[in-house]
Amino acid sequence: MNAIAEQNTDRTRWLALYVLCAGMLMIVLDATIVNVALPTIQTSLGFSQSKLAWVVNAYMIPFGGLLLLAGRLGDLVGQRRIFLVGLAIFTCASLLCAVSQNQEMLIGARFVQGIGGALASAVILGMIVTMFPEPAHQAKAIGVFGFVASAGGSIGLLLGGVITEAVSWHWIFLINLPIGILVAYLATRLVEAKEGIGLHEGADFPGAALITAALMLGVFTILQVSEWGWGSAKTLGLGAVSAALLAVFILRQSRIANPLMPLRLFKSRNVAGSNALQAMLIAGMFGMFFLGALYLQKVLGYSTLGVGLAFLPTTLVMGTLSLGFSEKLIMRFGPRKTLIPGVCMTVVALLLFARTPVDGNYLTDLLPPFLLIGIGMGSAFPAIMTLAMSGATPEDAGLASGLVNTSMQVGGAIGLAVLATLSTQHTQNLLGSGVSNASALTSGYHLAYLVGAGLAAIAVAIAVFVLHDVPLPGAGPVPEPGEAQPEADQARPEPAYSE
Repeated sequence: MNAIAEQNTDRTRWLALYVLCAGMLMIVLDATIVNVALPTIQTSLGFSQSKLAWVVNAYMIPFGGLLLLAGRLGDLVGQRRIFLVGLAIFTCASLLCAVSQNQEMLIGARFVQGIGGALASAVILGMIVTMFPEPAHQAKAIGVFGFVASAGGSIGLLLGGVITEAVSWHWIFLINLPIGILVAYLATRLVEAKEGIGLHEGADFPGAALITAALMLGVFTILQVSEWGWGSAKTLGLGAVSAALLAVFILRQSRIANPLMPLRLFKSRNVAGSNALQAMLIAGMFGMFFLGALYLQKVLGYSTLGVGLAFLPTTLVMGTLSLGFSEKLIMRFGPRKTLIPGVCMTVVALLLFARTPVDGNYLTDLLPPFLLIGIGMGSAFPAIMTLAMSGATPEDAGLASGLVNTSMQVGGAIGLAVLATLSTQHTQNLLGSGVSNASALTSGYHLAYLVGAGLAAIAVAIAVFVLHDVPLPGAGPVPEPGEAQPEADQARPEPAYSE
């Protein structure tokens, strides 16, 4: 009877994992699925080119700004509770987006949607790590989450093209309603409602206001760089204010008894290093997805659906590795040794993108780097997340999870702003000197890819010189979900902050 009960419990937590990842996928998809539909939304609601960016920015600002706070709130009041609240806000805001009849309503609904997305996504990785303390199962579970977090963007490109062309842009938001309701219902049935450690352990509301304002202002400034320029008074002034708010927050956290974000977490080289590494890597990858889609459309003349299909091999390879092999590689070689080759392959892929010609052929010029970046990211992301969570105790799992998401989103925003600005400026300079439009665009993309490769190379250096492998007791063959765990895997030592 005990064996049957253990198998049922094990099956339940795997089902809970899939439910949490479905919620994460819905949130991740929303970013790229909207990007694909932007031209249609612009025509439908009469957006100007400059104001159209706010359909994306209005979501990114609260999303990037609230992730750390949301993760810590999960530790304090319960991670499932924060997840469900965020899911409810995100789903209701999606309905408002779908029925929007004017620009102001859509932008306001997107802002609320970003709040819900931050609350729901910030605590997911923390819940997964808590649910799967055994190294083998945890590696497999993080592989599933890593696939959703990294490949969801390219899936969104495909779905966005299909839905926008087949029905209308309203449906890219409407599909969130049944998914959100179903995920919320299943989460209440399958995900354990663990109590938080209590608001008295970190109810630092002034600190919460400081970090949220710093991150939201920082994300806003970064998103406006393409319009203002890096050296403008607005960019430098708001950037300085954001940095000052962040400095005051850190100073406050080091001096109060119950900080919102215990700084002891950053004593772990793996936590600090893996988040820095992820920010660099994501910056290059976001540039590849964004600028690669523009290259396919503006230079090679691909349709919206064709762009999504072009990225499909990346998604398939990434999914195969993340879901089928990454946990075996991590258990066999350790997360750091698995990570390094994956990041190196990403560098090579970006360098290959930097040589794509104006009359590029998909099979010879694009498919090889698409496959290579799929292999690199598919093996690297689960390893990054394993290392990032290795220095967090259960009491700080939500904060560590929020930190992982923050480094991903802020790194992506900074990287995209830098790469897009450099690409645009270089293209405009070439157009001014008489170069053809296609050649100027392609050359601009090449410069951005080279910078992205440089950022990924910095990620390689962090992996080599900063990170180190964590002990994974019982490493060996990974049991399938539902199978009994070997005794050697049952006990995992408490992670330590000091490494």
